[in-house]
Amino acid sequence: MDIQTVCTNRRARHDYKIMDTVEAGLVLMGSEVKSLRAKHASIKEAYVRFKDGELYLVNATINAYEMAGRFNHEPKRDRKVLLSKREIGRLEKQVESKGMTLVPLKLYFKGSWAKVEIGIAAGKKTHDKRAAIAARDAKREMDRARKEMNRAR
Repeated sequence: MDIQTVCTNRRARHDYKIMDTVEAGLVLMGSEVKSLRAKHASIKEAYVRFKDGELYLVNATINAYEMAGRFNHEPKRDRKVLLSKREIGRLEKQVESKGMTLVPLKLYFKGSWAKVEIGIAAGKKTHDKRAAIAARDAKREMDRARKEMNRAR
């Protein structure tokens, strides 16, 4: 199936250690779908929470669609996440018992369906972030040195 990415949450992979991911559908209005197709969305400040045995995507911004007029949607409203009861129960158990959190990683279209990729995540400590940055810088330096060696030949 054709996957068209709308937006990603790059900050989530820096701030959290992602243990597992889940693909879920979203309940959207027509103007929200049109706005998503135009890639006018952001999930940087968004998170997923439980409410009455259901999951909701909170604080995600889907900008208003200009052509919708008075039938437009509210940009920061809570949006219901579509998962089976068994999957919701499994996620709720992991979040409560292990101290994990649910973070939206990517918003995309799979065929004609709007989907969100949710990460089951644990927060990183500051020293973990520093270690990841140091490892990335070291790898970059090794790649540069390797490239210079290949040029010299």
